[in-house]
Amino acid sequence: MAKKAESTLINMLLALTLIAFVASLALAFVNKMTKGPIEEVNKKKVAEAVAKVLPKYESYSVDTVTVKTDKGDMPMVRYTAVDAQGAMVGQAMESWDDNGFGGKLTAMVGFDAEGNISGYEILGSSETPGLGAKADKWFQKDGKGNVIGKNPGTNPLMVKKDNGDVDAITGSTITSRAFCRLVTLAYSAFNNEKGENEQ
Repeated sequence: MAKKAESTLINMLLALTLIAFVASLALAFVNKMTKGPIEEVNKKKVAEAVAKVLPKYESYSVDTVTVKTDKGDMPMVRYTAVDAQGAMVGQAMESWDDNGFGGKLTAMVGFDAEGNISGYEILGSSETPGLGAKADKWFQKDGKGNVIGKNPGTNPLMVKKDNGDVDAITGSTITSRAFCRLVTLAYSAFNNEKGENEQ
C-alpha cells in the first residue's frame, strides 16, 4: 500500500502552486482561443452601430483624435463616412460619461456633415431598468427627449432643469445629464482636424 503524503506546510504550498499553475495555463489557453472571436464580435458591433447612427454612406475611415476634457486629454476613435464621390457625409464617435446614475454610460454618436446629430446607439449602460435604461429610445427621433437633428455647436445640449431644451427621462435626470455630456464630448471630436489613422 502506498504511503500517504504527509500534510506539511511545504507539501500544501507545493500542491497549491501546482494547482495555480495548471489553472493559469488553462485560463491562458481559453483566453487565446476566445480573443479572436471576441474581437470579431466587437468589430461587427461597432460597424453596426456606425451604420445605424450615420446618414447613408459608401465607406468610412477610422482615426483617433484627442479631445480636451476636465480630466485631461482623452483619445477618441472617430469614424468618418464618405459618399461614392468621396465627400464627407458624417462622422461617428464612441463616447462616454462616467457619471451616469449607474456608472459609465457609453454610446456611438453620429453627426451629419453640418454637425447635426444624425443618430446614436447605446453601447454600454448600468442604468436602472425602467428608468435610466430608457436612454436607448428616449432621445431618439420618436422619443420624448428627441435630440436627433440638434446641433450641439449651435445650442449646447442640456436638460431643461439646467436651462437647456432636452426633456430628461422621467425620474432619471442624472442619466439624462450624462447622455447630454457624452454627446457634447462626441461633438468636440467632430471635424477635429488632427487625427491619427488607425486602418
